[in-house]
Amino acid sequence: MKNIPDTNLGNMYRAHIGFILKKDIESLLNQYQDDALLISSFTKVPQYYKGRERVREHMNGILSIRGLDSDITFWAETDNPQTLMIVEAITMQTDSGDQHMRFADSWVLKDGKIAIHFAGMVQYPDGSIA
Repeated sequence: MKNIPDTNLGNMYRAHIGFILKKDIESLLNQYQDDALLISSFTKVPQYYKGRERVREHMNGILSIRGLDSDITFWAETDNPQTLMIVEAITMQTDSGDQHMRFADSWVLKDGKIAIHFAGMVQYPDGSIA
């Protein structure tokens, strides 16, 4: 992981990626509010995951990732309200080989936990742009 600031949200992001790499679904879900909303563009069609069990569904797919490397190319955060917006150049290993893509993730936090997570893919593994 590169270019992550030494802030509370930077530490939370580092932990988030660490939980994914360790396949620690419970610790990952503990970063979310019970009624969190995750909106994903990974399939090029919006997918909505409301509530902890639905977020679990999304994250179970993410946990198949191996060798994740994240290089932050854009980072912005605010304190009140607590928000995070990042763009990541991602490399990961899959059964079909190395995949390269770009994500644009944004979090809105409530009481220190993710209430809304926009999980955006802006460059897909095939090189196409969202």
